Amino acid sequence: MNYERAQQIEALGGIVAGFTTRSGGVSTGPFASLNLSFSSGDSRAVVTENRRILAEPLGFSLDQIAIAGLVHSSRVAVVTEPGLVADVDALVTAKSDILLCLTAADCAIVLLADAESRIVGACHAGWRGAAGGIVGATIAEMQSLGTAPAAIHAFISPCISTESFEVGPEVAVQFDADFVFTHSSSGKQHVDLKGAITRQLVTAGVNDELIEVHPECTFRNTRKYFSYRAEKANTGRMMGFIGMRD
Repeated sequence: MNYERAQQIEALGGIVAGFTTRSGGVSTGPFASLNLSFSSGDSRAVVTENRRILAEPLGFSLDQIAIAGLVHSSRVAVVTEPGLVADVDALVTAKSDILLCLTAADCAIVLLADAESRIVGACHAGWRGAAGGIVGATIAEMQSLGTAPAAIHAFISPCISTESFEVGPEVAVQFDADFVFTHSSSGKQHVDLKGAITRQLVTAGVNDELIEVHPECTFRNTRKYFSYRAEKANTGRMMGFIGMRD
């Protein structure tokens, strides 16, 4: 199973962290092939097998996955055992042998790790989550477990790029003007989601040298990634994941 590695985080040792592509699974049709979401319309049995394909090479079993329900909120849960965590968009844990997982198909997944304190986290940052403060809320929850923000390594996954992320004025107004651009030909407003998330990480105390931003755009590369916007919702989901092993 190939995935986009969170290289700085995995280099810390004892942590697996990354973001899947759409290839390497058993789904067919618009979900081909590594669709990891039960809510996409794909077969539950097929998605379960795809999750096994993801987890086992990483050293985890299916019953060690903790997955966020995702409601485009800024709610964070501290995880002490695997399973579905409903109505949240971020997970943090200080326990080994739990694989934190969040699905996405244009939104960013932000992975966070403090190797010294052995605390990891992950949040789902679409425009609603980013505008609502999900990044800072996740770091604050990690702090409650004992981490220091300056010790956190962060990874921002592939997601929709500025060029492709056209938004209406009701969305643009929720972001700092530094991250809102007017397209030269269409006159439409676009948001730099990765830039906004990076600023939020730094504001929360993360060292900018410890932030890894993946350069690819999900919307512009549907051969490699699922894109909810480009494929008009009829598509699968990737998964961001992070977990510690003893």
